[in-house]
Amino acid sequence: MTRTIVASATREIIIGFDQPFCVIGERINPTGRKKLAAEMIAGNFDTVIRDALEQAACGATMLDVNAGVTSVNPNETEPGLLVQTLEIVQGLVDLPLSIDSSVTAAIEAALRVAKGRPLVNSVTGEEEKLEAILPLVKKYNVPVVAISNDETGISMDPDVRFAVAKKIVERCADFGIPAHDVVVDPLVMPIGALGDAGRQVFALLRRLREELKVNTTCGLSNISFGLPHRHGINAAFIPMVIGAGMTSAIMNPVRPQEMEAVRGANVLNGTDENCTNWIRTYKDYKPAEGGQAVAAPTQVNAPGESNGNGGRRRGGREARMARG
Repeated sequence: MTRTIVASATREIIIGFDQPFCVIGERINPTGRKKLAAEMIAGNFDTVIRDALEQAACGATMLDVNAGVTSVNPNETEPGLLVQTLEIVQGLVDLPLSIDSSVTAAIEAALRVAKGRPLVNSVTGEEEKLEAILPLVKKYNVPVVAISNDETGISMDPDVRFAVAKKIVERCADFGIPAHDVVVDPLVMPIGALGDAGRQVFALLRRLREELKVNTTCGLSNISFGLPHRHGINAAFIPMVIGAGMTSAIMNPVRPQEMEAVRGANVLNGTDENCTNWIRTYKDYKPAEGGQAVAAPTQVNAPGESNGNGGRRRGGREARMARG
């Protein structure tokens, strides 16, 4: 069984087909958040601190950390800022982290100070990127997100995206990186622009699981881009991609509707043993008039957390797709 191990200094998480769905909190990312970008440039990390603590409290399994505040001289500005942000976040929470950057120097700087076993987000099928990122992944013995686009951009043909994913897995093997340390992002397209985007990704996920035997992730909210009431679409999408084989997603854990979908899918998928996490989270849940919850539930234990006896309780994506 494919298992990708990520860890903080004190907590180990397994991403896998037989594990609870891994929720990678997306909020620490200035892409599209002008106020957060301005704060980070000014050395103000109040929002970063608030987002880290809130996502952890709402049940994130991991946190994605991005410091891409500007496209101007990112090789100069991003490495130091990413390191500073990473150190602040890992000093606040004990969740494993995802180091999110398109700047190789920033990834390398962050890997030097990261505790545990972070996830590197990400590498593409572009040969230049593979040659730059994969030696770092091997050197630091960490897993990596493989995004299914290459020099030709993002293909609308799911067979082409599968071929790119296969190429990345094979190139990782050339560097001595096992397939269980490759988490493929098959690239979720906006359903409002591409009517069969859902069916595409479901078919891709099954192939990635059965043929490449790799774990998978995505920028979850890409599916609802441009539509009204995006959280309703996202919440419907979650159990469907989990059923198709997706094992993690970069998403907003602060949205109760979407986290309910994750937890419910874990129950129905058999990865929340004895419904333990569902009961612990919702035992005091009371619907209010109109179907609204009286209060958002509190996550007591993050899914995937080691229970001490061998059992486990386990982005800037839109901007990247726009560039593609």
